[in-house]
Amino acid sequence: MANLEVVASWSGGKDSCLACYKAMKRGYKIKYLLNFISKKYKRCCFHGIQRELINLQADLIGIPLFQKEVSPDMKLYEEEFKEAVNRIKKKKVKGMVFGDVYLIDQKNWVERVCKDLKIKMIEPLWQISPEKIIEEFIHLGFKAVIVSAKAKLFDKKFIGREIDYQWLKELKKRKICPCGENGEFHTFVIDGPIFEKGKIEITKSKVVLKKGFWPHWFLDIREWQVRNK
Repeated sequence: MANLEVVASWSGGKDSCLACYKAMKRGYKIKYLLNFISKKYKRCCFHGIQRELINLQADLIGIPLFQKEVSPDMKLYEEEFKEAVNRIKKKKVKGMVFGDVYLIDQKNWVERVCKDLKIKMIEPLWQISPEKIIEEFIHLGFKAVIVSAKAKLFDKKFIGREIDYQWLKELKKRKICPCGENGEFHTFVIDGPIFEKGKIEITKSKVVLKKGFWPHWFLDIREWQVRNK
């Protein structure tokens, strides 16, 4: 499927980023990054990152971003998801890249929706060991920070940490999935081999406790800058 033009699902976090990278290495041409933000909060639905920072990632990577606002309660998510992909399909996109690892319900949803949309499902990370995914992510030179985490699992000091081998070792010891597949934590990628135009440096942030679906620590990124590589 070399040179097949596709869109990549983009949350701003490590899994979608690595999936995009691996798809590129397999010869897929990533025409767009597709990101969903809350109509109410103007932040990424699943990671809480400001829309401006998602746009900045896309700019530094050099791939156009298609950003779709969705209902804050997520009740219309599938309908809104399909609307967004159908618009992108008009640009001759034939497939979509996802960063799922092992949650079968999510994979089944993706498979069904892609079938409805008549596009190819591409899952570069599927059934790869979470530990190996993180090791590859680090080895390739990607950099990501923890931007949210369940308060019942992690303390305040966990937020803002960069993913590294020591971090991985700690999670393995605690028997927590290194990919956070069940929403244990979320990340924001600030650098990596596909960041061709620079890297992101967070210069001012504050850790806050939020309720949401469950109590969680959140890194409120307030100021940032782009640094040359």
